[in-house]
Amino acid sequence: MALILKNARYLNEMNGTWTARQDDILIDGNTIKEIGSLEHLYSDHEVWDVKNLLIMPGLINGHQHTPMSLLRCYSDDLPLMDWLNKKMLPAEMKMTSEDRYWGAMLSMAEMIKSGTTAYADMYIDMDTIAKAVQETGIRASLARGMIAMDSNYSDRIEESRQLVERWHGSAEGRITAMVAPHSPYMCPPDFLSDAVKLAKELDVPLHTHLAETSDERVMIQERHGMSPVQYLQAAGFFEDTRVVLAHGVHFTEEDLSILESVKGGIIHNPVSNAKLGCGTSNVVELKKRGLKVGLGTDGPGSASTLDMFMEMKAAAWMQKLLHEDASSLSAHEVLTMATQNGAEILGIGKETGSIEPGKKADLLFLNMNQPHLLPAHHDASLLVYAAAGQDVDSVMIDGKIVMKNRELLTMDEEKVMFEAKQSAENLLRRL
Repeated sequence: MALILKNARYLNEMNGTWTARQDDILIDGNTIKEIGSLEHLYSDHEVWDVKNLLIMPGLINGHQHTPMSLLRCYSDDLPLMDWLNKKMLPAEMKMTSEDRYWGAMLSMAEMIKSGTTAYADMYIDMDTIAKAVQETGIRASLARGMIAMDSNYSDRIEESRQLVERWHGSAEGRITAMVAPHSPYMCPPDFLSDAVKLAKELDVPLHTHLAETSDERVMIQERHGMSPVQYLQAAGFFEDTRVVLAHGVHFTEEDLSILESVKGGIIHNPVSNAKLGCGTSNVVELKKRGLKVGLGTDGPGSASTLDMFMEMKAAAWMQKLLHEDASSLSAHEVLTMATQNGAEILGIGKETGSIEPGKKADLLFLNMNQPHLLPAHHDASLLVYAAAGQDVDSVMIDGKIVMKNRELLTMDEEKVMFEAKQSAENLLRRL
């Protein structure tokens, strides 16, 4: 039996402006089938009266490392390279598969409860993370993060191949896969070229960290005599590929000229970049150059929060400060970055990112009847500047309600929190 969302007040984008409309929405299986006056169908289907909620497309977190939730606030107030090399990598090397499972589950619980319906993950032991995705019902683009500091890297290439072959299109289509050489500074030229060849062979996107810090630029210039963007270009990274480029903080004019024609785009991570002192991506300039920009949280080990409403606020605030112009990045533009743009960059834009017939039913239901969300002069501004993840009342992913009235329905929240806490404590004892 299909489901009708009765009295649905929903927010959608048209010609750059997000406006609210009032209709009924018919969901058949995992798909939005019809929007309009559907009273004549009420007797034939299950009906959910949602008149007290505001509906919007699910948020897309374009860059994440889910098991790092176990290391939330473990190594704060350090520069990126110290944070990574002195604290995070040594701890991650001690993680067990069980640790990674419960870390991933904790991240997915947090993401769903704060309105994320689809996300991109880059880590190791991706079979374990894919299992968590299957169980929780979230939509995910998964990639084995690959590091190669020497010539012996064939196992990582093979793991990436197996991930794509095993999981791409699985979980009723909720799981897609990518190939993810970690970053220019952790991938020598031959390895990077082999990763690009694999992505082209398997016809999946490439996902990498790029131009996150000024140190990265200096490092690549000293090693290879070029910028990180030029280094990727030399490996064929932008030729006949779709790319998911996380961060994009430190670009030159020549870098931007190279990137103007890419298929895919930049995933902006404002909270993580600010917290690690990396700087902020010039989103306004990227948009002027025709680049598509989405939003991500980065891992909870750096950002500390997976709340995409916080990322939306930070994205808008930081551009206004960077350009000393309150109009530089509007709430409407930020909402598009967090939904449609993110979906298109991940290659799932035909399935999700907006509310329209034919799209998958990935929806958020927000409780707007709260002191901090009244009065409702402009819904888009309220969502970006005033709302928080805790305002999400219910979540639907792929036509299935995975949270209702703040209760997670696809996982035992108390067990997930208990097991994740135990895993974190055990992990620190092994260091």
